[in-house]
Amino acid sequence: QVQLVESGGGLVQAGESLRLFCAASGRTFSRGAMGWFRQAPGKDREFVSTITWSGDNTYYADSVKGRFTITRDNAKNTVSLQMNRLKPEETAVYYCAALETYYSESNLYKPIKYNYWGQGIQVTVSS
Repeated sequence: QVQLVESGGGLVQAGESLRLFCAASGRTFSRGAMGWFRQAPGKDREFVSTITWSGDNTYYADSVKGRFTITRDNAKNTVSLQMNRLKPEETAVYYCAALETYYSESNLYKPIKYNYWGQGIQVTVSS
């Protein structure tokens, strides 16, 4: 059984940083990807960032490019998201997700393509 567990969320002020972690257990995703989505109240779940497991390619939403960095540790089966210069509008529940096999880059941006999800972790950015 695959389990994704997020950690590292919390409350920060605008302009500050947070680092999120996601630990995967049960299997590895050697042909897939792991990444992060977020969902604010009343809004759809949106793509934030993802990293492929074997290709070491990273992808970011335009709104976070240059501020967020995603990294992975294959040996530990973990992914982390360093978030710098956070903005109040980025307050949301952040979800870790894993995709078993991706066939095209476009799939990486779509929540429906991901096979496994964590329970989510709250990130609150105060102004």
